[in-house]
This record gives sequence, structure tokens and C-alpha cells, in this order.
Amino acid sequence: MSKTLPGLLRERAAADPGRVAMTVHGTGSLTFGEWEHRAHGVARALRGRGIGRGDRVGLVFGNGDWLDYAVAFFGVLNAGAVAVPLSDRLAAADTDAMLAHCGATAVLRPGELPYAESGGGGRGGGEELEPSGPGDPAQILYTSGTTGRPKGVAATHANLAHGCGGRRRPFTHSRHLAHAFPIGTNAGQWMLVNAVDAHPEVVTLPRFTPGRFAALIEHYRAGTVFVVPAMAIEMLAAGVQARHDLSSVLLLGSAAAPLPARVAGDLSAAFPNATITNYYTSTEAAPAQTVMIYDPERPSSVGRPVSGGAVRIAAADGVALPPGTTGEVWMRSPAATRAYYGDEAATGEVFRGGWVRMGDLGYLDDDGYLYLVDRESDVIKSGAYKVSTIHVEEAVHRHPGVVEAAAYGVPHPTLGKAVAVAVVGTVSHEELRIFLKDLLAPHELPVRLVTLDALPRNNGGKVDKRSLREVAP
Repeated sequence: MSKTLPGLLRERAAADPGRVAMTVHGTGSLTFGEWEHRAHGVARALRGRGIGRGDRVGLVFGNGDWLDYAVAFFGVLNAGAVAVPLSDRLAAADTDAMLAHCGATAVLRPGELPYAESGGGGRGGGEELEPSGPGDPAQILYTSGTTGRPKGVAATHANLAHGCGGRRRPFTHSRHLAHAFPIGTNAGQWMLVNAVDAHPEVVTLPRFTPGRFAALIEHYRAGTVFVVPAMAIEMLAAGVQARHDLSSVLLLGSAAAPLPARVAGDLSAAFPNATITNYYTSTEAAPAQTVMIYDPERPSSVGRPVSGGAVRIAAADGVALPPGTTGEVWMRSPAATRAYYGDEAATGEVFRGGWVRMGDLGYLDDDGYLYLVDRESDVIKSGAYKVSTIHVEEAVHRHPGVVEAAAYGVPHPTLGKAVAVAVVGTVSHEELRIFLKDLLAPHELPVRLVTLDALPRNNGGKVDKRSLREVAP
């Protein structure tokens, strides 16, 4: 039988109401019983305002507001409405555009949650709210927009709750799961689902810094930790492993962007008892994903599909390509697929027969491991060659004086475009050019190097290459 997230929360609240589901360090905690009770109070208040099945409700929250956000999200779903998670760090114009695009009928913010108590039992008593079905819409999540205008990706209850509610809960090796993913991202929503379904208490903090996050891990003796590569790079650069005990971590997962091989190797040393794992998916493809346990023999792979999903490499016409051949990456979701809200044309381009076009180029090896070559939009067409920015970045990251790197295309008078690289670190440009001569082909070598204090990133932690071209032309 298909599950829904409100149904899962109801089951956990009934079984263990006093158990803590989520903690924001220094702010407070939320038990399953409190979560269920408050969410139903919000739902009843929304219903009292005339908000019901299918209505879109914007949720504009910051990373210090995870507890109120969790209540608001489930309140919206309990009311039969559709949640639209948005970060409070978005520009006001972008927030307004997304709310207008989805036709939001209400917006909830921290400190403004409506609440209606109706007496009786722990769920508010009185008449029961009519539950949503697995096939009903539950969420619209906007993409990061790194390659164009953000799109609203709609998901059903069945999609969000796929794989949940089993006898064995995820991450049973841990009492605490630590993360610093922002609200309004696919990775953040994954942590919200973990708070409902997984075994450990989910802990986070209002604002990420390398030292604060390492201290959070140490304080809670977290057995499971999730980061984006940018956070991992900052933690390693700050040397947090020398000041904090990170030995409790048994699983360190990286998501949202490819994890450079050198960074994965350094994480293995910094977290001595942890298995380092890379997760690859997208807002459109979730819950489909590939998972890769870091393997020095396959340092650049993002792994193989799990939990009933599938991956194929295809030509532009959709015909599957053999192993070792570069083409478009497609993923098949094991759950009800998502769609672009209000955009049938774009949906038809990306979602086809249960398969999702990822917008990446890659190849499979003979054992079915996936390797990414580049974002299709980021490939640099230089003369007669196509240059992978991921390949260039991997080479640059191998220099010990490089903290971060991003490759991008710049205009060239004869080649059309050529390679430029922005780096964060202490390495000199001359030293880096000499270092790269034996690692890259002549057409892959950067014609321009720029040193920055930090790479521009979007709210999800991915490098924003459109902004990068503006700050490092």
C-alpha cells in the first residue's frame, strides 16, 4: 500500500510521541507527538481560511527555522494543500516570481503560523481532516536555476513517501544524523523525510560554518553526516579534524554536486571511521539516485542506481548507447515520476515514460558504474573539441594548493571558446599551469586563470557558473 508523509508522521507519533524527531542546535527540539499535534493545528487554521485540496501555499523559511518549517510543511499537507518550500535567502523578486508562477493562495513565514486548537486528543480532536491520497499533489520545489530560469517541479505524496515506512528504518547505526542542508532544496527535503522516517534524530544548526558544524557532530556524536561538496571542502580547508573528535561518524554522505576525487580521499582521512558516499540525483529525478561508496579504483564515478531505479546513456534521439560511450544521462524513478508545474512542453522534453532526462553527459562502464562528463550546458566547445569542465576541475583539484576550482568557457578569437578556471587557494598561476601540463590535453589547458576568495554559489551549494562569468570574466 502506498504511503503518504502525513500518514508516516501519524504512525510515529502514535508509537512514540515523546521521542525527539528533530533538533536545531541552540534553538530547540520537536518530538513526534508535538510535530503531529502542531501540524494538525496549522491544517485546521488553513482550512478555516478556506485553503484546501490542491491550493498552493508558499513556505518562506530560513535555516534557523527548521522546526517551524517542519510543522508548516505537514500542516499544509494535512490540509490537503500543496507545499511550496522557498528559502528566505532568495531575492524578493525571485520569491515573488515563484509564488506567482505556482499561483500560491497563501504564504507562511516564521512566527506567522496560523493555529486552530479544537480540544480533545493529541491530534487536536474533533472531526478528522480528510486525508490526501498517494496520487494527490503534495509539493512544488523550484530548481536552482543554474542553467536557466528556475522551474517548479511537482511531486505527489506517493513520490515523496516512496520507500518509507519499512520495518528496518534507514541509518539504524546512528542515534543522530547531522546535516546543514538549506530549506527550499531537494537535499533539504530529503532530510525532512529522514526526520519522519529514519531511525536517528535529525540535528542541524541555524548557520553553517566549518567549526560550528564540526562541533555539532562532536557534541551529538553523530553517526551519520550529510554535506554538499562545498561544505566538505570548507571543513577540510579549516582543518576541523585537528580540533574536533569526528570518530563517531560512520557514514558521511555528499550530495547536490559531484565530489572531487581528491576531496573524497581527504575526507576519508579526516573522518577515520566513516564510509564516504556520493549521491547523485536531481530535483526532477528524485527519489531515483545513484550511490557510490568512495573507491580509489573508481575515484570519479557517482555509482550505480539503487532502490529499484535505473540509469541509461542515450543519444539525442533516445536510443541507448553501449558502455564506454558518452551520451545523455537518463534516470528511471522507482516511484511516481515528477513533472514541471504548469509547463507541459518542458515536461514532455524531460519526463518520458518513467525516465527523466538529467541534463548531464556521461557514460557507463562495463560494470554499470556511472561517470559524469559534464552538465550538457557547461561543455566548452573549443575549436574541434568538446571540453569537460568536470574533467578540468578534477585535474586542478589535485594540486595541494587548490581549495576549490571551477572551469568555464570564455570567448576566444579563433577557437570560439576556450577554457578558463577560477581557483580558491594559495597556488600561483604559473605553478598551476606547469602542474596541469601533464594532466590535461592541450585543448583542455586553461587560457585564463583567476584567483577568487570564494566561488559564487546558489542556495543549494552548487557553483553558479552564470554568476562566475560575471565576477571572473
